[in-house]
Amino acid sequence: MYCVKKITSDLYWVGANDRRLAMFEGVYSVPDGVSYNSYLLMDEHTVLFDTVDKAVGKVFFENIEHVLGGRKLDYVVVQHMEPDHSATLKELVLRYPDVTVVCNRLTSVMMKQFFNADFNMYVVDEKSMFNTGRHSFAFVMAPMVHWPEVMVTYDKTDKILFSADAFGCFGAINGAIFADEVDFERDYVDEARRYYCNIVGKYGPQVSALLEKASSLKIDMICPLHGFVWRKRLGNFISKYQLWATYTPEVNGVMIAYASVYGNTENVAEIISSRLRDKGIETVMYDVSTIPASDIIAASFKYSHLVFASTTYNAGIFISMEALLRDLAEHNIQKRTVAFVQNGSWAPTSGKLMREIMAECSDITVIDSNITVKSSLKENQLAEIEDLADKIAASVNAMIPKRKTGEGEVMMKIPYGLYVLTARDGEKDNGCIINTFQQVTSTPNRVSVTVNKKNYTCQMIEKTGIFNVSLLTEDTPFSIFTHFGFQSGADVNKFDGFEDYERTSNGLASIEKYSNSVISAKVIASQDYGTHIMFVADVTEAKYISDAPSLTYSYYHSHIKPKPAPKKDSSARIWVCKICGYEYDESKGDPQNNIPAGTKFEDLPDDWVCPLCKHPKSDFVLK
Repeated sequence: MYCVKKITSDLYWVGANDRRLAMFEGVYSVPDGVSYNSYLLMDEHTVLFDTVDKAVGKVFFENIEHVLGGRKLDYVVVQHMEPDHSATLKELVLRYPDVTVVCNRLTSVMMKQFFNADFNMYVVDEKSMFNTGRHSFAFVMAPMVHWPEVMVTYDKTDKILFSADAFGCFGAINGAIFADEVDFERDYVDEARRYYCNIVGKYGPQVSALLEKASSLKIDMICPLHGFVWRKRLGNFISKYQLWATYTPEVNGVMIAYASVYGNTENVAEIISSRLRDKGIETVMYDVSTIPASDIIAASFKYSHLVFASTTYNAGIFISMEALLRDLAEHNIQKRTVAFVQNGSWAPTSGKLMREIMAECSDITVIDSNITVKSSLKENQLAEIEDLADKIAASVNAMIPKRKTGEGEVMMKIPYGLYVLTARDGEKDNGCIINTFQQVTSTPNRVSVTVNKKNYTCQMIEKTGIFNVSLLTEDTPFSIFTHFGFQSGADVNKFDGFEDYERTSNGLASIEKYSNSVISAKVIASQDYGTHIMFVADVTEAKYISDAPSLTYSYYHSHIKPKPAPKKDSSARIWVCKICGYEYDESKGDPQNNIPAGTKFEDLPDDWVCPLCKHPKSDFVLK
């Protein structure tokens, strides 16, 4: 029996959940299952965005048949050829033989490799435009996020990004479809991080390249191939991707992983963690013998400092610890401070060997602790533990920015809301973002608003004496701020093509879709304060919309406004692989292949190949 979810007026989720899968890709445990997302657009031409894994094929085809309701399927867009998203493609073509497969060149090659069949194809690139009636689409290539053929699709009409494997998450979606329908931060963010770090984590530069391309697009919704659809608070999730893609720690704290056969190495790790907690440092601990490596890798991406403690086993590193460290190095972890502790009853060697593996990673700082335990920790070694804890705590604290205490910072402590102030002059509407709106008296009901003189909205209010204030909620997308706050109404008509507004009884526009209330007011007095004018006004109408929490300036900066991407060294030359998108940055070199920082591309050995796809130097171009 079909089970579909409506995304927009003409877009449907036709995917399915798999809760019986034990290991995703045969590697990563998924105790809460996984969703395979597919989306069907019912425009003048019908379009399916990706298919699903064969495990959920039955309900998938029932979903498509139900939504089509007898219509034919015109197109299927294939963004990613990995079988969990394409295994049912051949059967789809057999069921709908007139369907055209929309894909890029690399995808078309892989399609023949997987299916040994010729489909009716429409091959696209980043210059291609694709129209289905009401909707118009563009394509953005996203090589190595996380296969070389990956692309994402942008719906220019509804501002939707179909993001392939980007912005995905482990876990079945359990009847919900939107991230705001669940407590994502509590129940799913760890699974989103674990998904990213283990599936895509190796390809941080490629993810950063995709984020840079996407930053030029106005995105109101993200539809990934795993996990929830994002329609609210996109900036918060995008900001996490910016951190993960640049290997920037989310938390200044310590992840401690230990391998212990009889409990003695575990005891050392426990004492280190306890001493760090005494110093106010956040810690987490993992037993590598019982906790899946994917969880520890995710924690390594989250925390700034890593401690690895291992017993010596067969003159080497304990098996599960060695596997973890090699996996971590393969996932390209970097920008971390690391410490090692070794144990051994007769020939401790694990510390040296662990350090050698982590030396393969770039931008790793090692704290020289030289803690060696022989069988069990002794009383006279507690000073060494304390010294290590002191060094780690000092390093963590050095990463925490010093608090500024100037006048500007004090003023920012005053709580502010964020609002859209709208006005109208003749036939022209305008609006701007403000944070200075408050009630003056309740009897009569009066409010004040303070606006910069340079704002076109201010000039309108001076002329007409009326305005509306829309009280924005925490669900307001960043696009509202770019639309009303990052351009001037003197230069553009902000309401030309903007449809998300209503009119109140005074004839002015109000942004009710993203507000919990709207207040209309008539000016009774004004005061010039140099750069700003304060208007005092009587409330003429107060419209209640919802109980959604009002948006504060602090919440906007923490959860809505995307964090700026780290600045690149503009003087460094960067060479890009045409096949997979890998970037060779001359300022960083290639530590994985022992190419030191500062090595020019032309000075690389003739047999040097791309670290990702293994193609030769001839397949690189200057960025």
